[in-house]
Amino acid sequence: MLQPCRTAIELLTGPSANSLTHARPLAIASPLRLTTGAARERKVANIVPKELFRLNPLLDRDAFADRYRCNGRVQVRNVLTEVTASEIRKILASHTPWGMAGQAGTQSSPEAVEAAQLRTHDGQAKARHIMEASHKAAAAGEYACRFARYPMLTAYQERWSPDSVQDMLLEYLNTPDFLGLVRDITGIDTLVKADAQATLFGPGHFLGRHIDSHVAEGWRVAYVLNLAGDDWQPDWGGYLTFLDDDGDIVEGWRPRFNTLNLFAVPQSHAVSYVPPFAPPQRFAITGWVRDR
Repeated sequence: MLQPCRTAIELLTGPSANSLTHARPLAIASPLRLTTGAARERKVANIVPKELFRLNPLLDRDAFADRYRCNGRVQVRNVLTEVTASEIRKILASHTPWGMAGQAGTQSSPEAVEAAQLRTHDGQAKARHIMEASHKAAAAGEYACRFARYPMLTAYQERWSPDSVQDMLLEYLNTPDFLGLVRDITGIDTLVKADAQATLFGPGHFLGRHIDSHVAEGWRVAYVLNLAGDDWQPDWGGYLTFLDDDGDIVEGWRPRFNTLNLFAVPQSHAVSYVPPFAPPQRFAITGWVRDR
């Protein structure tokens, strides 16, 4: 089993990375500062009695690296063991406080409403505004998005729920084993850290076409650890699509359980609209693997 950091990942100050594609990310300082702590070990053991994160030992890294070199993207199926992938999906489905995020046009700022705020009148009004504004922007052909999300990095930095399973998952994504997998597949030896947010694309959610242009901030590889419901149907949307300069879809990936999508940034991509009849089961952990 991968061993996560047992104390907080040292975080630099700055605005949050976890909200949206155009937001400026917080940086996880590298190298990670590891120390031991018996009290935290006992607490974590009580929270997570089962194995939480283990890479599939049978992955053919060379084959995935060959595919990545062709066009800067690859889909790695069965990336985790079945047991740990199922555990993470249970966490996302039943133990994650989902808020809402959205953006309407590139000239506007990303907006978010956290789970606790959604229980208030003002929070519900803000959520309606996000829905309406993103609808109007998308209808006008502008960039727009809306989806449910839990900002794992912000929650970790601000200690929303110390030693939560979400905190542990962020730490696992910054272990040498996971980062080593991404380095092996992409051929980028300078990757040192990953940020993360949990996402849920339910009915009415989408992510408009964009390119993730923050390369100067250290973004090298975007990742989507997909944990969608079993047997996701094509008519349910939520596909990760890649587009050429003419707006044609050149490749599209169905949401699949226990699948890691990796692609170089910048690269034009989108998440297709999830229709009203689709189940709210397109779970994922997403972010960027960075070289600084």
